[in-house]
Amino acid sequence: MLRLQGVEAGYGAVQVLRGLTLEARSGEVTCVMGRNGAGKTTMLRAIMGQLRADKGLIELDGTRIDTLRAEEVPRQGVGYVPQGRRLFGDLTVAENLEIGLMTRRRGARVRDNVLDLFPRLRERLKQVSRTLSGGEQQMLAIARALCLEPKLLLLDEPTEGLQPSMITLIRDTVVALKATGVATVLVEQRVDAALAASDTIAFIEGGTIAETAAARALTRDAPQFAAYVGI
Repeated sequence: MLRLQGVEAGYGAVQVLRGLTLEARSGEVTCVMGRNGAGKTTMLRAIMGQLRADKGLIELDGTRIDTLRAEEVPRQGVGYVPQGRRLFGDLTVAENLEIGLMTRRRGARVRDNVLDLFPRLRERLKQVSRTLSGGEQQMLAIARALCLEPKLLLLDEPTEGLQPSMITLIRDTVVALKATGVATVLVEQRVDAALAASDTIAFIEGGTIAETAAARALTRDAPQFAAYVGI
């Protein structure tokens, strides 16, 4: 389980996170929604150690990770798919996956399990990743993160700019991962995708979690989406 307690962080004199508290349970999808600038990506960067928290704590399964260097966080079992994918564009699909496997010294068994989730990537192992379609690149970014066999998976707007069939595939994959026990934190702006994939939706405003609700208790017309997301 991931736990953030009273986290404050920002960029220089600009404070973004203001006492943010959040839990993401194993085997569940926790969706974080909010307007642009509310602190969603900053929260993910703080979890990954890319941005040092000024106050508060971040724990994974009871062990603090906010004191670790950024390169040490993935080795604790944290997979991160940032907005924009950040693939190694000149490397092949297989080489990108190998980088994920190396992070926690995983082997062929893990790679095969990941490719079972994304059969299209198995057909493109020798293809240079920058030549993939946008949806295929997003598949590869998620697959590379899953090569860590993560305890925690962080996804920053994974459906952005994708066609409906790819959105459905990625949503179904996120839902299927719950059976593996991974805790998923999903940053998402699409209400339908959030409701379909999530167990809990946390609404962020002004760098703090303003409200948390069970996804099953919300509908597309729920007032929280208008209040916190602007939809």
